[in-house]
Parts: sequence; C-alpha cells; structure tokens
Amino acid sequence: MNAHQPTRQVATALPGGGVKVAPRTNRYRRTRRSELVIWWREIDRVLLGLVLALVAVGTVAVAASSPASAHRLSTLSKTLGDLHFFWLHLRFLGLGLLAMFVASLLPKETTRRCAILLAAAMLVALVLVPFLGSEVKGARRWLWVGISLQPSEFLKPGFAIAVAWILSWRVRDPNIPVIPITLCLMGLIGVLLMAQPDFGSTVLFCGVWFVLVLLSGLGLSKIGWTAGGGIVIVVLAYLFYPNATHRIDAFLTGGSEFDQVDLAMRTLVSGGWSGTGLWLGSRKMALPEAHTDYIFSVIGEEFGLIACAVIVLLYCAIVVRVMMRLADEEDLFTVLAAAGLTAQLAGQAFINILVNLQLFPSKGMTLPLISYGGSSTIALLLGVGFLLAITRRNPYLSRETTDLRELVRP
Repeated sequence: MNAHQPTRQVATALPGGGVKVAPRTNRYRRTRRSELVIWWREIDRVLLGLVLALVAVGTVAVAASSPASAHRLSTLSKTLGDLHFFWLHLRFLGLGLLAMFVASLLPKETTRRCAILLAAAMLVALVLVPFLGSEVKGARRWLWVGISLQPSEFLKPGFAIAVAWILSWRVRDPNIPVIPITLCLMGLIGVLLMAQPDFGSTVLFCGVWFVLVLLSGLGLSKIGWTAGGGIVIVVLAYLFYPNATHRIDAFLTGGSEFDQVDLAMRTLVSGGWSGTGLWLGSRKMALPEAHTDYIFSVIGEEFGLIACAVIVLLYCAIVVRVMMRLADEEDLFTVLAAAGLTAQLAGQAFINILVNLQLFPSKGMTLPLISYGGSSTIALLLGVGFLLAITRRNPYLSRETTDLRELVRP
C-alpha cells in the first residue's frame, strides 16, 4: 500500500461489548472503476458498430463533397479551401461522438428525464425562432446562442422519447387520453415548423408520431381515420401553404427545385457501379448543397452504385437490429422510445435517398450520420446515444412487465 494513501478502517460491534477494527476493502472503488466494463457488456455493440460504420462512411463522403461546396461558396473576397467543410465536419463530429458516448452511459430513467427536458427547451426555442431567428435562403430556422443552433434538430430525439413516455401512461391508466394529448403536441410543433417554413421536418415529425401511435395500440378503424386525416392535411398544405405548393409542383411539373433533383440523379448514376474514385468526380462541382442534401449523389459518382447500396443496407440493418433488440422487451416505454428514435433516423435517411433518386419532392433534409452538419450532426448522434442507453440490458435491474398484446386490441 502507498505510504501516503490514508488507511480506511471500519469499526464493528462485538457481541461481548467490544469493538473490532478492520481495514475497509476497496470493493466499492473497484465497482466504480468497472462501470465502463459494465457499460460495454450492456450496450448493443452491434448497433454501435453499424452507427460508427455510417459515421466513417460519412467522413469520407464529406471529404469527397467538400471541394464542390467550397468552390460554389467562394467569392472574390474570400476563397474557401477544398477541405473547408471537411475540417469543420470533424469538429462537429467530435462533439457529436462525445454527446453520444455520454448519453449512452445514462440509466434509462435519467435518459427519459433528460430527453423530456431537452424537448421542452427546444419547444420554447422553436417559439422564439420566428422572432429572434436568423434567416438563411428564405427560411428562419436558426437561433444564435454563441453558435448557430437549429432547435428543430435537437427537438427530434426529445420529441420521440417524450411522445413515447406520454403514450406509455396507458399502461397505468387506460382511460388517459394519451393519443389526443400527443396529437395536440404534434399540432403545435407542426404549426411552429411550417411558420419557418420547414415542411420537410413537419412531415418527418408527423411520420414519427404516427409510428409511435400505431405501436401503442391504435385500432384498425382509427388507423384509417388517421391516414385519411394525413392525406387531407397534405392536400390542404398543397392548396394553402406556398412552401408545399412550390415543392410539389416542382416535383410534378419541373422547375428550379426539380432541376436540382434532376442534376442530383444524373450525378448519382454517372459513376456507374464502381465510381470514378475519390476527388475524381466532375458532375458534383455543379451540384448545389453537395455536402449536405445531395451527398448521396456525390457518393454515387465517386464510389459507385454499389457503395450507395451498402449505405442503404446499413440503414436497414440498424432498423432490423433495433427490432431484434426489442423482440423480447416487455416495457412499453422502451419499445416506443427505441422505435421512435429509429423511425426518426431511418425516415430522414430514406427521404433524403428518395429525393436523390428523383422519387420524392426536394425536402432540404440531410442524410443522417453521413452529411455535413452542425446542429444536425450533434443532435443525430445525441439521439443515437439515447437509443443506445434505452436499449441497454442490465441484468441487475428489474423491468416492468407489460403484455403488449393487450394494447393492440381494436
């Protein structure tokens, strides 16, 4: 023992009235030091590996697309280096990975509380955006808080967990109107997003809400009414919401937005199956937002359609892996929260991919874990951290038992 380290002792009363003094073991200290080992055993390492694989692909993709965006945004007074966005991406990626790691260490209850507080804070920030937000390309979506913060990005993981928590109240009291409560919350968020305007994020939030309500036990008749209501809302948005009108018209009849998507599609297929090679693509130089919205097309040109197919398979593997993890889960909140976070990640990914394939109207939505982004990258990795924390399996903690079949009765 180190001579300078104080010796801790424990006094124990003896039956005869004496006292026995013995040195205290550092068993507790060893337990504290083994927390990372326990975390490593409890965490879904396959899911973590899939996420890190996408992050690695994204790092290379941002390096490939950075020259195109840097050249387009350079001016006579300021010239951006070819890897300008790549170096910025590494900074945000480092912060995002740190946020993911810290979030994945949290217990499930703490994760739920943190996510709900995050959702409440970002909802307040979303209210402030129309008044205090900065405008970029005709949209007011960002708040300046020392850095440029996009509240809707950080609201996404908090929203999924908050809605899952509200819907899980049904286990304790089936008479609580959990679906109307979450519908009101979704309506408020939708109005705030469309005021920015951000029709794409509104669609994504509605999709996540629908998945969670569906899993919580919505009857077949109510599913039909909900789907019909969604169609009516889209039609009304097309008729009375200019942002939706312009995007849908551009997709159906052609126009400036459609020209961008058409250029993205041509860039995507120009590399063939194997691609032109890193930094050897030429069509990407004319592609707007090559490092964000249309990075999938850059991957297609420089790394080929096979690489694009691998990316799609990685996203599918994440969805399947989470479903496998939840197959024997009996806690309704865990099922809903993990499903909501996965739906948000996969939904955003496939909307972006469909836009690049000319199968969906332009949404201005990044490819998660791959595209360059500040708030988007950090928020997405934070959401992954929440997902890893919620799906951890600790054999020393008991879980609530819920017969999910009782919740899906019509």
